Amino acid sequence: MFDYLQFVPLFTAFFVALILLVVMTPLAHQFGLVDQPSFRKRHAGIVPLTGGVAIFMAVLVASVATDVWMKNNPLFFTASAFIVLLGMMDDRFELSAKGRLVCQFGVASIMAWSAQNYITSLGDIIGIGNVTLGLGGYFFTIVCVVGVINAFNMIDGIDGLAGGMSLIVLLTVVGFLLATGNGGAIMEPLIIVAAIVPFLAFNLSWKGFKGNKIFMGDAGSMFVGLTIVWLLVDHTQGSSAAFRPITGVWLIGLPLMDMAAIMYRRARKGQSMLRPDRKHLHNIFMRAGLSSKQALVAILLLGSCYCLIGVLGEFYRVPEAVMFWGFIGLLMIYSLVIQNIWQLIRTVKNWRHA
Repeated sequence: MFDYLQFVPLFTAFFVALILLVVMTPLAHQFGLVDQPSFRKRHAGIVPLTGGVAIFMAVLVASVATDVWMKNNPLFFTASAFIVLLGMMDDRFELSAKGRLVCQFGVASIMAWSAQNYITSLGDIIGIGNVTLGLGGYFFTIVCVVGVINAFNMIDGIDGLAGGMSLIVLLTVVGFLLATGNGGAIMEPLIIVAAIVPFLAFNLSWKGFKGNKIFMGDAGSMFVGLTIVWLLVDHTQGSSAAFRPITGVWLIGLPLMDMAAIMYRRARKGQSMLRPDRKHLHNIFMRAGLSSKQALVAILLLGSCYCLIGVLGEFYRVPEAVMFWGFIGLLMIYSLVIQNIWQLIRTVKNWRHA
């Protein structure tokens, strides 16, 4: 691992993010890029929404200054700049869901068409042979990219959740790259990790950072979503793939399932599937009696279990069809549990007090 590590880019990303998080706080108040408490956003005080912008800028500066990522993926930063700008506009002006979705499809097109980073094969997920997509891979990738971006955007509801989930996925990708002889690519996810860590220090009010809370904002959650799907597609396709496509799905399984269950529930009720509410997984944990930090730990552990299933499935070469149908089965169970979660919680509480 140490043969592939480059500490200068990592330290650069870390310290640039740290500096920007401090410098941008007064600017956030000046330009109205802040989050105020409301029925749906129950936090104390007015909080800057500059975490995502700082993370993106830190990665960009570190990559350009040290030539770690920029030389191979200039289009990554083009797409990222657009998604961060979209997130900032949404944070500031609360754009319509449909308008935001159209812009996300445009960003996804940059990744699939311009950067040619798209899904050509799904592997043997049905059990009858390798499923290749041909030209349809472009369109399938665009849909997947928009889905993952929104999955991470939706899961960003309590302190540390989107950032923590991102670290789990990114570090798992690092492990796969090292285990499969692709160690030369580990700086790509690690430089993102280096930029996220100082944000988490402010967001979670670690010792020495209390009283300076900063949120990631839509700019940050959409940026990490784009980054993760970019890396997953890049490292699951081609002859030098580090892991199979279905394994990549398991790595981000929890955000995907939470988004799918929420959209299904909204559709059943005749509501817009893009309408925000307070019925996400973290809301359920907290209404069940957990504190914000307890809910964070519980969800991150759950997300780690999904990653572990992906890792074990890849390590033991579990057939892709088994991995795929297992995912679909778990998704159905997850959705069923979420639909009946309040009844289950009441049953458990009554049983505990009986």
